[in-house]
Amino acid sequence: MFRQILLTPFQKFVKVESFSGILLFGATIIALLWVNSPYGNYYNDLWQLKLGFSFHDFELKKPLILWVNDGLMAIFFFLIGLELKRELLIGEINTIKKASFPLIAALGGVLVPILVYLMLNQNPETVKGWGIPMATDIAFALAILSLLGKRVPLSLKIFLTAFAIIDDIAAVLVIAIFYSTSIKWMLIIYALILILFLGFLTIKGKYIKEVSILIAIIVWVLFLKSGIHPTIAGVLLAFTIPIRQKVNFGSFSMILSSISNKILGEKNSETEQILSKDQLVQIENLEELTAEVRSPLQYLEHQLHNWSAYFILPIFALANAGVAINTTTNFDYSLLFNITISLFIGKFLGVALASYLGVKLKITELPSGVNFKHILGVAAIAGVGFTMSIFIDNLAFAGDQLRIDTIKIGIIIGSVISGIVGYIILKVVSKSDNG
Repeated sequence: MFRQILLTPFQKFVKVESFSGILLFGATIIALLWVNSPYGNYYNDLWQLKLGFSFHDFELKKPLILWVNDGLMAIFFFLIGLELKRELLIGEINTIKKASFPLIAALGGVLVPILVYLMLNQNPETVKGWGIPMATDIAFALAILSLLGKRVPLSLKIFLTAFAIIDDIAAVLVIAIFYSTSIKWMLIIYALILILFLGFLTIKGKYIKEVSILIAIIVWVLFLKSGIHPTIAGVLLAFTIPIRQKVNFGSFSMILSSISNKILGEKNSETEQILSKDQLVQIENLEELTAEVRSPLQYLEHQLHNWSAYFILPIFALANAGVAINTTTNFDYSLLFNITISLFIGKFLGVALASYLGVKLKITELPSGVNFKHILGVAAIAGVGFTMSIFIDNLAFAGDQLRIDTIKIGIIIGSVISGIVGYIILKVVSKSDNG
């Protein structure tokens, strides 16, 4: 019973992420077909359409693609921050023992692709792209695993999720430290003061959703104007959201029983179709009680997860995956090859070797029901970078559209190869395991 309660939310999470991966794939195909069709100019015009407002000396007008990359993706990063906080406090990486295996695997999966990229890179101007192959796209990765159904153990999906979350931590740190330029520190100080204020309210048990939303908007604008990418604000703000409920389950159960008895105690005549005044009061009490027993962090995560999976990430893919491919385009094929190899070979070697050494040196242990053949499959799938890779690509080579497009093609090729190879490995392994 306890196992079912524990796993059901995770299984729902996997289903959402899996379908999100399918939507991402569909949006990518649509973007590529659209931009290479006779209507390709409409694609570029749409995402370069300037939207915003101005007020006296303050102006906030940006192309639509930047509203997606700086605005919608800040919400996505806020969701990542919520997931990170939950996992660190009560999830799969809240103890050294739980975190050790995915942590070692993730470190290998981050460092080796970077080393491969730097070793293959021959152009000083493209050195700054080293962060592109370091992250795994959890939506695509889980979508590939879902194609195998029950032929892969659930513990493997849990490992992949924990591993990808640690990947995200590394990617967020890299974006904050290495891909932010011309920083206006006073604006960052103002933003951090506001974030600390929200954290103080949370510690004191004074969390108010409306106040948090208002301050979050101000903090996002401050980060936007400061030079540090505003998506980092999303992660920091997520850590100010309380995880504890105002009412514990024991009190909730007792009060719920009392409210239920009061509602049922009110006798309505058979002809009455509406509640009595006392019943309405008790229903309102029930709504307040429900709000207080919910963890604000868990509730926000639940609300934003579908929006992120079914809207934000597909829109991001649609806006960013469109690359015009024709014979006259002078792509940097050396860079394209580097990205493809760094994602596929770099990720595979990094995750596989780090996992193997961790177990052999007795630093970590394999999850229940998982063997090294499974790890090889996941190591290959880890090369599906896509969302975070494209995101870092846009930051690293801002203003250099030819290199951005070259890298996007390399990311797509590397991700497709990684996904196919990983799927084949796991399918073969599942057949051999089942006799």
